[in-house]
Amino acid sequence: MKHIFSILFLLIASISFANKTSVTILIDPGHGGKDPGHLPLTDTLMQEKDIALEIAMKIGGYLTYNLSNVVVMYTRQSDVYPTLDYRVEMANNNKVDYMLSLHVNGSPNSAVYGTETHIHNYDAKASYKWAQLIEKQFKARAGRKSRGVKTAADIGHSLQILKHTKMPTVLVECGFITNTAEGRYLNSPYGQEIIASAVFRATREFIKSKHSGIDFSPPQDLTDQPDQPHYKVQIMASIDEIATDIREFTKLGFDVERVLVESSSMYKYKYYVGPFDTKKEAKKAQKSVQSNGYKDAFIVYFE
Repeated sequence: MKHIFSILFLLIASISFANKTSVTILIDPGHGGKDPGHLPLTDTLMQEKDIALEIAMKIGGYLTYNLSNVVVMYTRQSDVYPTLDYRVEMANNNKVDYMLSLHVNGSPNSAVYGTETHIHNYDAKASYKWAQLIEKQFKARAGRKSRGVKTAADIGHSLQILKHTKMPTVLVECGFITNTAEGRYLNSPYGQEIIASAVFRATREFIKSKHSGIDFSPPQDLTDQPDQPHYKVQIMASIDEIATDIREFTKLGFDVERVLVESSSMYKYKYYVGPFDTKKEAKKAQKSVQSNGYKDAFIVYFE
């Protein structure tokens, strides 16, 4: 009889899951307010709480403006301190589908660097899959050092956000603020955009795999409107303005053009190389910038 009830429960749960028309993701920027989190090496750099908030808001923007039928909630959107109990209760009481907690790591050893994504344990199979996708994006697409997926057993204690939430939850450590190079990277608009983009891409892949019946196609107003007869290669888009003379751009060997976008999209800037007279030239440039880390670069035709 107990076996029959278990089967019925799973059947009802699967039907409910299949009938969903949207998903809700709760984004939790770690720390805040009186709790700064890890501190930078110098006072001129941002504290963990501020970096976590910047990255969290960018991820939320990418999800909202690039995927239909995704509802984004936040545990905080300013420099306040929600308690851990509040964060867990907000997730459970609102019955959100997924929770994403953002943090920045620290270590007494300033040589340590890299990303980590934490889950409670390996029994949390959905969380584990999500975490793996995030670390894959960090390593393969964002060019970061991945320290892998970590569990409570790995760090020697449980994390309340992971242990007590009732939905798949991951806690992302975006890098080490106590490492000179990585600390500066995490403080830069470029670094924050790349980290946020990696988490977004992993999350998009994850929820699409879990909800094949939901339409996550981008809103129509994100489509480029052509205006001149030539080709360009778009290498990225950003919420914050990024200088075009940073090392990550100059190493490409092309002049990078930043264009302010006037649309309802969360993306405010687009970055191109070009123009090129022929598609053949544009494809050659596309392959070049892709080999230098911008794997999602694509050709845009303007006429």
